[in-house]
Amino acid sequence: MIVMSITMIGTWEMAATGLAAAMPQLQNDAWAGDAVVTAIKAVEDNPNFQSVGFGGLPNAAGIVETDAAFMNGDNFRIGAVAGARDIANPIAVAQALAQEPANNLLVGTGATEYASTHGFVLKNMLTPKAAQKWTEKQKQLANSELNPYDGHDTVCMLALDSQQRMAVGTSTSGLFMKRTGRVGDSPLPGAGYYVDSQIGGAAATGMGEDIMKASLSYETVRLMGTGLSATEALRQAVYPFIAKLQDRGEKPREFSYVALRADGDFGIATNVPFPFAVAQADGPVQVYNAAPNGDHPIITPLKTN
Repeated sequence: MIVMSITMIGTWEMAATGLAAAMPQLQNDAWAGDAVVTAIKAVEDNPNFQSVGFGGLPNAAGIVETDAAFMNGDNFRIGAVAGARDIANPIAVAQALAQEPANNLLVGTGATEYASTHGFVLKNMLTPKAAQKWTEKQKQLANSELNPYDGHDTVCMLALDSQQRMAVGTSTSGLFMKRTGRVGDSPLPGAGYYVDSQIGGAAATGMGEDIMKASLSYETVRLMGTGLSATEALRQAVYPFIAKLQDRGEKPREFSYVALRADGDFGIATNVPFPFAVAQADGPVQVYNAAPNGDHPIITPLKTN
């Protein structure tokens, strides 16, 4: 899919909320990085989304721990937090960390201390609704299998601005009922995300323990750099690795990726039903659904915002 203009793409239907907030910035020539942060903050701040930010579902101890990352495609600067507590907008802290000369990925109390000393809002991220779900889950846990696709997904945003600058961001509260300190792929460059303004970017959502087994976001960008479309680069990066896991006796879990080239071409890859949102130029935010179909997912429009 080629649009040759400012473009944003995000994972899951919740991304539409973020794109609606951020696209006016891009339409006024804002930097892609700021648009990514605006988009993800809109999702983090919405308690109706139970896999990201405020309202995110907690770990096994009943505490919300978040992971987030930001990458600048112009200079490859990366910032990330992992296992962070009480940070209202982890993506904003990740963007700030990308400006630091060192200490770019902070975990646990280190992330919270940085946020506090640099003026970021701190608050209890556990909502009553999420706490109730935690209580209910405790009762079921003995016979339950953790599944991040039970409504617990990473929001990823890729943006291309009017000056051909690119950025990517991710944010998640991770796997519901995870062990304290568990970190998935979302803050890990190469696996969870990667972007190069001269080529394009990619980002992942799904079962982090599987996604982090290969740097497929980086590999997708590398393949786009050889001239492949976003869709074809994802096809050559993602599906062979899923097959490799099967060949090694593993049962691949959920893999979903979005990719955006520097010329505006975008694509997805997935092995599960996967809604995603796209906005381009002055057009509306469009939500699509991707149905798994081997290495050629079937994409259909869901709604226009």
